[in-house]
Amino acid sequence: MILTLAHLKQPHRGRWSRPVLLVLGLVQGLAALGQPAQNNVATFPPLPAGITSVTVLDSHGRYVGRIPPQNRYWVSLERIPSFLQQALLAVEDARFYEHGGIDYRSIARAAVKDVLKGKMAEGGSTITQQLIKNKYLTSARTLDRKLEEAKLALEFEKRYTKPQILEMYFNEIYFGNGAQGIAQAARLYFDKSPEELTEGECILLAGVPKNPGRYNPFGKPVEVAGRRDVVLKRMEDLRLISSQRKRALQAHGAATRPLGQAPQYLAQIRAQLVGRLGAEVVEQGGLEVIAALDLDLQRQAERTLRDGVRRLSPGLQGALVCLDPTTGDVLAAVGDVDGVQNAINRAFISKRQPGSAIKPLIYAAALEKGVTAASLWSDEPVAYDAGKGQVWTPQNYGRERFGELSLRQALAHSDNIITVKVLEAVGVPAFVDLAGKMGLSLHAQNGLSLALGTDEVTLKDLAQAYTPLATGGMKAEARTILRIYDRKRQTWIENPPVLSQVLSPAASFITTQMLKDVLIYGTAKSLRPFSQAHPSAGKTGTTDNYVDAWFVGYTPNLVTGIWIGHDQPKSGGKGFTGGAVAAPIWERFMSKVVTSRPEMDFSRPETVLTLKIDPTTGLLAREECPQQQDEFFISGTEPTEYCTTHGALPPLPVEEGH
Repeated sequence: MILTLAHLKQPHRGRWSRPVLLVLGLVQGLAALGQPAQNNVATFPPLPAGITSVTVLDSHGRYVGRIPPQNRYWVSLERIPSFLQQALLAVEDARFYEHGGIDYRSIARAAVKDVLKGKMAEGGSTITQQLIKNKYLTSARTLDRKLEEAKLALEFEKRYTKPQILEMYFNEIYFGNGAQGIAQAARLYFDKSPEELTEGECILLAGVPKNPGRYNPFGKPVEVAGRRDVVLKRMEDLRLISSQRKRALQAHGAATRPLGQAPQYLAQIRAQLVGRLGAEVVEQGGLEVIAALDLDLQRQAERTLRDGVRRLSPGLQGALVCLDPTTGDVLAAVGDVDGVQNAINRAFISKRQPGSAIKPLIYAAALEKGVTAASLWSDEPVAYDAGKGQVWTPQNYGRERFGELSLRQALAHSDNIITVKVLEAVGVPAFVDLAGKMGLSLHAQNGLSLALGTDEVTLKDLAQAYTPLATGGMKAEARTILRIYDRKRQTWIENPPVLSQVLSPAASFITTQMLKDVLIYGTAKSLRPFSQAHPSAGKTGTTDNYVDAWFVGYTPNLVTGIWIGHDQPKSGGKGFTGGAVAAPIWERFMSKVVTSRPEMDFSRPETVLTLKIDPTTGLLAREECPQQQDEFFISGTEPTEYCTTHGALPPLPVEEGH
């Protein structure tokens, strides 16, 4: 509709009516934009043409969400629909073009309400006052602040034109959910530039500044619709729209374009895009990303983690990452129990001590050094020089003692003392080197305490480090992006898997066989039914004073890591362990999703031998040995001597002549 004076002039006791003045002011304001500005009011770069969100689809082509531009931009008044200007002024400051910065009529009405309610309200503020408060003052409801606001508003009106003030308002005011200004709001809620907004969308945005947290378009539908109706009623009262038009806008409304699901996953994709293409390319948008995400697994992960953590204790947080170990594809990632977007991404970014969940890497390193799963180790405490006259004596969880254990048993029971001794035998530099190849950047200066998981890691990196154990020693780098389509250039960018052999197939296989025992009789023995139904292995982790609880477990084609704890580290109380807290959540998730992959067992390499041994000696078993079990060995490390503890000893050789 083209606005003219013929449309605007209405008889009203010989004077211009308020709606006429409001709309006329808008027209005059738009005309004033063609005149030289008194001041350059823009404080951000102008909104470029062609900016769009990045669209993200899952690996099956289903819509996951979008990544909007992050920067703030300035939008000139002519790019803001006049209908939006009318709607906002109608509900916020209908006399904007009549007053000089303070609307004394509105103040008088607000004062009456204050007296009736017995408290100071916020009514009576003009657009200019709101802008002043937003830019320069606090939101404290005090008389001094109101007086300062009024003084500055009067000065502001002398310095700037009405169109400039309105333009500043639209670009400075908060629209909720982090959207500062109309450019970010239009993109966030509708994925549009302001000039592309429909009337229904304009109505929703006009109602937001009153209470951005409550009335933003992503808010509760009942409250958002109620605020929309208030705006429409006000426009009808001011004769800016007809009753018929009001009913039509109520009936059809406007649909938002949600940011989508998996907020932490989307945040990681954005970080990956910026790292690969640069921040400017991502900001411009025009990209369609095919993610490694599987929405079915993602939804299951969100439900399982949320329900599992809420059963434990209020205030707890958690994270879950599920990978395909053969490709590194991140099939699901949850970094917040409530599924909200915030500054803490517990799945990909946050670092915590992994505790005993680091131990499988140490045992794998030992196997590579020629140590066998049958080798015997004592958990008699040993004191180590900690420097500065201090002595460090590692202890087992609960300070229990097992005596002599095989390497297999020590891992299943998560024996701290033996693990420290194994790391000492492997050597800290050799272990740190292997951990680096498996994707964990550890610090050698932490010394033997690394055996207890004292170096901090992310959940994604820890789950990634387990991929070689499931795949015969082949590490797969975690991958969130499969391919990228650039709509502007109409080109595809492929992101193939990045694989590297970091463990021998034999060491990988035997480590996995040892980790199977963790689920059978070890620290996660509650998972025994699952392990009997599906080939699986894993390891618990618990940090000092029950602060962090971990479980990373895997099948031949799924690796899933769980972390449970508090954002501000504090004890979860006695019994807050990886086996008691994280492992059950892992089982509930894996029980639901394991059927999405073909059932298979871990592949045994030809370089692995199976021999029957006496577990009490670690030597080849005799028929007389009361305990016998099959054990796996890397070819060349197997025992060659028989047990000498049980049965008759072979006769000693007799020298000739005696």
